[in-house]
Amino acid sequence: MLLYRTQTGVILEHEREHFALRDDFETLVNRDDLFTYLQTSLAHLKPLASSRPPENLLAPIGDRQELWAAGVTYLRSMTARKEESKEAGGSNFYDKVYHADRPELFFKATPHRCVPSGSAMHLRRDSKWMVPEPELTLVITRTGKIIGYTAGNDLSCRDIEGENPLYLPQAKTFDRCAALGPAIVVSDALPSPETGIAITIERGGAAVFAGSTKLAQMKKQLPSLVEYLFRDNPFPHGCLLMTGTGIVPPNDFTLAIGDVVSITIDGVGTLTNRME
Repeated sequence: MLLYRTQTGVILEHEREHFALRDDFETLVNRDDLFTYLQTSLAHLKPLASSRPPENLLAPIGDRQELWAAGVTYLRSMTARKEESKEAGGSNFYDKVYHADRPELFFKATPHRCVPSGSAMHLRRDSKWMVPEPELTLVITRTGKIIGYTAGNDLSCRDIEGENPLYLPQAKTFDRCAALGPAIVVSDALPSPETGIAITIERGGAAVFAGSTKLAQMKKQLPSLVEYLFRDNPFPHGCLLMTGTGIVPPNDFTLAIGDVVSITIDGVGTLTNRME
């Protein structure tokens, strides 16, 4: 089942049919029994006339929720961050985090810094080396239960972080720094290790970078990431957690205004955003 947040309400997609829900979005994504609740609700709902995917999307994050992120969860990410921070003397930090039990976790964005599929992201003006990071993003209730997942783009400034690892908040958090969507996959099971994650970057209508990976390439375990995030850190309205990237463009690549980034995750759909 897919759950969309739109400007006119919440839309449920099941077997290519769409249903309007009266429930509040933030209340829904904090139900530990969401999968069962939606299955039961289908018996009382009539499908909408249109079978097309919903329009006027909002980012699937509640107004009082937070978006966090995990770093260095894939070997490719660890390698890239060691390379970018070599001159600053911080490269060994990432090797240690990759092999440690405790993950790197950081605050990514408030809801007003998140955009949905179809909306523009923002290239930070004081960065000259920016890349998208395609990430499976977990949707977590206030009790710490994973009730679904979506696609996320953790837009990052590699030069700012590479200058000094302590600049990470500036490299990660700024206007329209995160994209989420298009929908939440609601499930009573974790995503399969064979879940595919792919990205394409287009410039002037032509692809300038493409890459793919599978969730199986992630070194950290999803429940462990959530357990560490919730240690002495309550989320009374639930939260979302980006789980790291296994796809990083080459070091000579940086995003440009007008680039279009498309991130596809099996089951979720495609998250597409223009850079400006």
